[in-house]
Amino acid sequence: MSASRFLLVCWAALATLSVCTVVLAQMGVTWLLSVAILLVAVGKAWLIADGFMEMRHAPRLWRRLMVSWALVLAVVVGLTLVSVG
Repeated sequence: MSASRFLLVCWAALATLSVCTVVLAQMGVTWLLSVAILLVAVGKAWLIADGFMEMRHAPRLWRRLMVSWALVLAVVVGLTLVSVG
């Protein structure tokens, strides 16, 4: 797959995941939907790191750090939602 086609596929996937986030948020506020939205956000972060930042060719440590950072942020946001709600 050429680089431009790959970036186009990444862009389309990010747009789809963004629409998915909005649709999930419109369904109402439940614990399960909040988890789903955070998982979609982590998926978007992984796609950005691997697709747009081209970290898929980088050493595994850097890839893991990039995705782990998104996962840590999702956990912190989730814990904040639990403590406030």
